[in-house]
Amino acid sequence: MPWFKRQPVTLDASGEKNVRTEGLWVKCEQCRQIIWKKDLDENMSVCPKCGKHFRIDARTRLAQLLDDNQYETFDTNLSSTDPLSFVDLKAYRNRLQAAQRDTQLKDAIINAYGKLDGRPVIISAMEYAFIGGSMGAVVGEVITRAIERAHDARTPLIIVSASGGARMMEGVISLMQLAKISAALARLDGAKVPYISVLTDPTTGGVTASFAMLGDLNIAEPGALIGFAGPRVIEQTIRQKLPPGFQRAEFLLEHGFLDAVVPRKELKAYISRALAFMIP
Repeated sequence: MPWFKRQPVTLDASGEKNVRTEGLWVKCEQCRQIIWKKDLDENMSVCPKCGKHFRIDARTRLAQLLDDNQYETFDTNLSSTDPLSFVDLKAYRNRLQAAQRDTQLKDAIINAYGKLDGRPVIISAMEYAFIGGSMGAVVGEVITRAIERAHDARTPLIIVSASGGARMMEGVISLMQLAKISAALARLDGAKVPYISVLTDPTTGGVTASFAMLGDLNIAEPGALIGFAGPRVIEQTIRQKLPPGFQRAEFLLEHGFLDAVVPRKELKAYISRALAFMIP
């Protein structure tokens, strides 16, 4: 059935039929083109006009990378205890409840076991819609468990980062996750198990300062914002104007911080080839 026959139809004051088109079109922030949502979805949420990579959620990411969208999730029952009883404009506990309701996740991460082009892999995919993909105690613990499972099973690990950084509502407990995950990755490296880091828009703060940049292969999607501090803070600190494209994936590749910038349509095939090279 054509899409327009499924839309709610109402009558205006003159008796003319009106078809609701809300949500059917998306405006690209980069080229300003209006895109039919169905075309955008079929193009893996990449603008068909200019190639801008729209942000996608963790479940969509897993569906794009794992064969036939088949995978097993694990460590899904962990949730924050609000260790500081933190309150700013809103109680942290309330923020957690709202994020859990909106995303249907316990926290900003999904651990999954599946196959990528027939090869078993473990993927940790971050969910930016959950409090900006921030890394608190639960995210740190879940990623660490994925690393440990990859270590024990000798299974390649992929972490897909999408984060605003450390979750400061958990204070130093959040910052401790940087060292915790980094130590686990050191053990994984010692066991010669491949770890591929995929940086998406945005990957910032403590995530960039730890596991996102510790892969055997660090790759990013085109145009992804990647950095530690914000550009305004950096400019005020060094008292210099930052160069064009600063903190974008292409700039980091040019300056040696990344190994590759890979379009979303090519990402699965690129990772597959990389794993075939790492594990003949």
